[in-house]
Amino acid sequence: MIYNRDSARKIADFLLQIKAVKLQPEKPFTWASGIKSPIYCDNRLTLSYPKIRTYLRQQFVSVIFDLYGKPDIIVGIATGGIAQGALVAQDLGLPFAYVRSEAKGHGTGKMIEGEVQSGQSAVLIEDLISTGGSSLKAAGAVAGEKCIVKGIVSIFSYNLPVAEDAFRTAKVNFTALCDFPILIERAVETNYISEQEATSLKEWMKNPEKWGAGKA
Repeated sequence: MIYNRDSARKIADFLLQIKAVKLQPEKPFTWASGIKSPIYCDNRLTLSYPKIRTYLRQQFVSVIFDLYGKPDIIVGIATGGIAQGALVAQDLGLPFAYVRSEAKGHGTGKMIEGEVQSGQSAVLIEDLISTGGSSLKAAGAVAGEKCIVKGIVSIFSYNLPVAEDAFRTAKVNFTALCDFPILIERAVETNYISEQEATSLKEWMKNPEKWGAGKA
């Protein structure tokens, strides 16, 4: 779910303006999972734009306070959530740590970098939620340190049913600053894409695996 519709629309405009999001219904991208996708999202680009980076940080802080209060620690999820999480932690004057995508293959074999303590309440920062698998893996790693995971906040969510089911099953709260439906809405309103292209994009969201069948 998104936190604030007006803010989500503004963020959608930002993402489209800097081409952090590319929409190609006729020439889909291929995810690592093999899923054909008409959208590619690289929110790391937002870090190169101070105005956008600042706005995102401010919105992260607002969501965290309104939904969870002030946690004991902010935890970024590798890789896109690390820089954003550090900015949020700095703003809040809180400790920061981050979760690797995989445990280190050498040394201590740690999955979490930074100091986390048993009993701490944590909010995790993510740049993008697709199927939810990597986000929930990170949440599990933090919970494994006996921390209280209050929730995950991301810049963007594809709003895929599989992700909603996964978070519900895991009983982990999550929210996004912007999501796929809002992005498509703004893309049409600003003539970034046509109504016909928007229809194809909405069909993809309902069933990504079926949508991509037979596409090159």
